Amino acid sequence: MLKRLLLLLPVIALLQQANAQNWKTAKEGGYTYSYVPGDPMHARFYTLKNGMTVILSVNKSAPRISTLIGTRAGSNNDPAEHTGLAHYLEHLLFKGTDRYGSLDWNKEKPYIDQIENLYAKYNTQSNPTERKMTYHEIDSISGVTAQYAIPNEFDKMMTAIGAQGTNAHTTTEETVYEEDIPANEIDRFLAIEAERFRYPVFRLFHTELEAVYEEKNRGLDNDGQKVYYALLDGLFPHTNYGQQTTIGTIADLKNPSLKAIRQFYNTWYVSNNMVVVMAGDLEPSSTIRKIDAAFSYMQPKGLIEYQPAAETPIKAPVIRHVYGPEPESLNIAFRMPGVNDQHSQVLLEVLADLLSNGKAGLMDIDLNQQQKLQSAGAGNNTYRLYGMLQLQGKAKPGQSLEEVRDLLLGELEKIRRGDFDASLIKAVVANQKLNELESMKDNDFRATNLLHEFTLDRGRYWPQSVAFKDNMLKVTKQQVMDFARAWTGNNYVIIYKHTGKDPDSSKVEKPAITPITINKTEQSAFLKRVESMLVSPIQPAWVNYEKVIKRDRTGVTPMLYVHNPDNGLFSLTYRFEGLGSNGDKRLPIAAEYMSLLGTKSKNAAAISRAFYDIACDYQVSVNGDETDITIGGLQENFTKAVSLLYDLLAHCQPDEAALADYKTRLIKARQDAKLDKENISHALMSYAMYGADNPFNRQLSAKELEALSAKELSGMLRGLMHYQHQVCYYGPMSLQSLKTAIHSPDKLLAVKPAADFKKIDQTENRVLFADYNMVQAEVYWIRNTTPYEPNQSATVNVFNNYFGTSMSSVVFQTIRESKALAYATYNQYAAPDKKGGRYTNIAYVGAQADKLPEAVGAMNQLLDSLPENAQLLAASKTSLRQQLATGRIKPEEYIGRYLSAQKLGLQGDHRHAIYEQTGKVNFADLEALHHSQLKNKAYTYCVLASENKVSNEELARYGTVKKLSLEELFGY
Repeated sequence: MLKRLLLLLPVIALLQQANAQNWKTAKEGGYTYSYVPGDPMHARFYTLKNGMTVILSVNKSAPRISTLIGTRAGSNNDPAEHTGLAHYLEHLLFKGTDRYGSLDWNKEKPYIDQIENLYAKYNTQSNPTERKMTYHEIDSISGVTAQYAIPNEFDKMMTAIGAQGTNAHTTTEETVYEEDIPANEIDRFLAIEAERFRYPVFRLFHTELEAVYEEKNRGLDNDGQKVYYALLDGLFPHTNYGQQTTIGTIADLKNPSLKAIRQFYNTWYVSNNMVVVMAGDLEPSSTIRKIDAAFSYMQPKGLIEYQPAAETPIKAPVIRHVYGPEPESLNIAFRMPGVNDQHSQVLLEVLADLLSNGKAGLMDIDLNQQQKLQSAGAGNNTYRLYGMLQLQGKAKPGQSLEEVRDLLLGELEKIRRGDFDASLIKAVVANQKLNELESMKDNDFRATNLLHEFTLDRGRYWPQSVAFKDNMLKVTKQQVMDFARAWTGNNYVIIYKHTGKDPDSSKVEKPAITPITINKTEQSAFLKRVESMLVSPIQPAWVNYEKVIKRDRTGVTPMLYVHNPDNGLFSLTYRFEGLGSNGDKRLPIAAEYMSLLGTKSKNAAAISRAFYDIACDYQVSVNGDETDITIGGLQENFTKAVSLLYDLLAHCQPDEAALADYKTRLIKARQDAKLDKENISHALMSYAMYGADNPFNRQLSAKELEALSAKELSGMLRGLMHYQHQVCYYGPMSLQSLKTAIHSPDKLLAVKPAADFKKIDQTENRVLFADYNMVQAEVYWIRNTTPYEPNQSATVNVFNNYFGTSMSSVVFQTIRESKALAYATYNQYAAPDKKGGRYTNIAYVGAQADKLPEAVGAMNQLLDSLPENAQLLAASKTSLRQQLATGRIKPEEYIGRYLSAQKLGLQGDHRHAIYEQTGKVNFADLEALHHSQLKNKAYTYCVLASENKVSNEELARYGTVKKLSLEELFGY
C-alpha cells in the first residue's frame, strides 16, 4: 500500500497545479448560481432554499429542452430483503397521484390501502395455498380498484405537450426521469412533474409487477447482462455494488412490499437529494424562478448515504463462468478508485484510451488490426466509491479463451513496462476534445453529463471535469506506467462466457392476473387544468434546400456544399449511388478489408496512427444500393486527411496473409451472428418481407468467400474512385477552395444497376419459426401494403402515434397496461425509403412463452378492431405538430436529409406538408387506413422462441408453419 501511494504522489501534485478552474458565483434575477470559467456548456448550478439542486445549460440550436429529474438513490439503497425496490418505484412514479390518474380518489383510496395491507400479508406467508388465496384476493380487489383509475395520464399529458423520449432508468446510484420537451412547454412540464412527486399513488400495482417480471425475464435472456452482473459480483463481494442487482432477485420480485416502497420514496425522494437538469433553449433567470416555485413544497430531510465498509483487496484472479446461447467471450475487470479520487480518474481515462480508442490504441493496432483474436476492447466506469477498468475479447477459430486472456493482459503489461509511444497521450486528448466538440450541440449529451456530476458527488467536481482534458494532456508516460503498476496486476475478476445451456436458468412464473378494464377516455380535473394552460406557440422552421445547399462540379463530379460557420470541423463524403451490396456482394468485404491494408510507404498501423494523430478518421459504409466513403475531423488537417485517404485508396497493397486471417474471422463472425437473437429476428423479418431471397441473406457463400483473392479486393478498392459519384461537404472551407482541393478525372465509369428486391404479398397467414434457447417468446407481425404516397404522410404519422408507437398508444395501453401481457409491445406502419417502395406494417410483442396465446390474441384483436378515443387522437395530433414545429434539421444533416427526400421523390422539406395536413386528420382517416390495410388481412408471423416452450400445435393456430434453419435465414 505504501509503495502505491508513493507512486501516485507526483500525480496528485500535478493535478493540484492543473486545476486552475475553480468555482465562481454570480447573481441574476434574484438567484445566486455557481459556474466554472471556461465551461463549454456554460452550466449554472443553483441550490434552492429547500436544498434542491438545479443545473441549467443554454443551447439555442433548436427550440427544445432535454430534461432530467434525478434522485441520488438506486439499487445500492434497496433494503437487503427487498432488492429491486428502487426500480419498482421508478415504474410506479408513472401511475399518477391523488390528483391525476384517478376518477375519484376518495373512493379509490380505501381499495389502495387494502391492497397494500394484503401485500404485507402475502409477504409473510410461506404456505403455497395461503399465498395463492391471498394473491387471488389482491387480483380481485385490483379489478375493482381499476374502475377508478385512469391509466397513463402522465404519458398522455407528456404526449399532449409534444414531449419526446418519455422514459426513466434506475442504476446502482441514481434513478432518473427523462423527457425532451418543446421550449415553450416549461410551465406545463413543471406543473406535471411537480405534481408527480408531490404524492404518488401506487395504483395498478399488480399489472405493473407483471411488466417488471417480464423485464426480469428479458434480462435472463440477455447474456451480456448476466456477464456484467457476474463481473460486479466478483469485483464487489461485500458491497451492494456487486451483491444487489438493479432488477432484483426472483424471490424478492415475487414478494413486493408497497409499504417498503413508500418508505423508500419518503426517505430518498426529498429536495436535498434531488436534481432538476435542463439543457437547451431556455432563459436561465425565468426558468430557475419557475422551477423554484414548482418544487418549493418539497422539504429536505436528513440523509444517511450508503457508506459500506471498504472492499478487501483482490489478491488473486477471481474466476467466474457464465453460460448462455450467445457467442463466447472473455471479460476482465480491475477494481479502481471512485469519484473522490479525482487524480486517478484522469489517469484511468488515459489508461483506458491508450489501450483501446477504436482507432489507434494498443489493442486496436496490436490485436484487432493484426487479427490476433476475433475482437478486443477496453473501457472504464466510475461510481461514487469505486471504479473499474474493463478488458473484453473474443476468440477467433481455434483459439481458446485462455489465449484471449493472455493477449488482453499482454497489452496491459505493455503499458506497465512503458512499451508505447508517449505521443499517443496527446493524440488521445486531441481526439477526445474533437468528440466533445461534436457532442456539445446535443442537449442529451449536456444533460446526461451534468446529471452524473450530481449523482456522483452533487457536482462538487465540476471544475475538475471542465479541466479534465487539459489535465489528461499534462499526464506523462511515467505517470501512466506507475498508475497501471499500482492498480493492475493479479488483482482482477475474469468472466468466461461460454456458449451453452445455463445450469442456473430460471424465470419469474406467470401470475394469475385478471385483465383489468381501463378508463381509456376519462380525464382527471388536473389533466384538464394542464391542458387549459396558455402556451405561446413556436413557429416551425423549414429548410429551403435550394438556398442552404450549394451545387457545383469539379470535373465531371457533382458537388453538394454546406458551409459550417460554427466550428473547425468538416465532413467530406464521396457517395456512390447504385453501387452497393445488392449489385456486388463483395463490396462489404472489401470495405472491411481496407482497414487492414497499407501502401508502399505506410503499413496499416502507420495509416491508422496517422489519421488519429491529426484527429481525423475515415469510414467506408456499404448498404444495399449505395456506398459512402466519409472522412471527417479538424478542418486544419483537411489536406493531410484527404491525402492519406487518396493514397490508401489509390495505392493499397494486396495482403494475402491479412485476407486469410480476415476470412477466418469473418467465418467466426458469421457463426456468432447465428447465435444472436436480434440478428435472427432481423433475418426472420427480412424473409417475411421479401421472401427466401432477400437483402438480409444476400451473402457470399462459403465457396465464394474462399475464392476471394487479395488482388481482387484491393483492385476493387483502387478502382472505386473511378466510378460515378458525388462529393458532399460540410465544413468551414469555401466552395472555391474545396473545388481546388478535390480533384476529379475527366471521365467516370457508369454504375451498373443493382438488384432491386421487391416486397412480397401476404396472401395467407403464415408462421416463420426459428428456434432459440430463451425464456421469452418474441413475435413480429409482417404485412406489406401499398406503394409510398407522400400525401398520406400526415395520416400515417398520426396513426402511428395513436395506435402503436408511444406509451399512450392503443397497443401499449391494451397489451401492457390493461392485460399485463408484455413488457415491450408496439405497432408501426413503416414507410419505405425510396420512391415506389411499399409500406410495411410491423407489430411486435415480447412475452413469456406461456403467455403467447393471450398476447397473440390481444394483438390480433387490435389489428382487426381500432378503438376510438377522441382525447388520444387530439393528443397524438398535437404532439406531432409540436414535434414538427420545434424540430430543427442541423446544418450538418442538410445534405443527408436532402438526398433522402430525393430518393423518395420529394421536393423540398416535406415536414411542412405534414405539419399543415396533420390538423385535418380525423378518426375516419385512421379508421380507413386501419380497415383497408390491417383489418382481417393476412400476416406473416415471425416467431422466435424455444421449441421446448412453444408447440407446433400452438403455432399452427396462427397459420401455416414453416420452421426455418439458420442457413436459410442467413444465406450461409
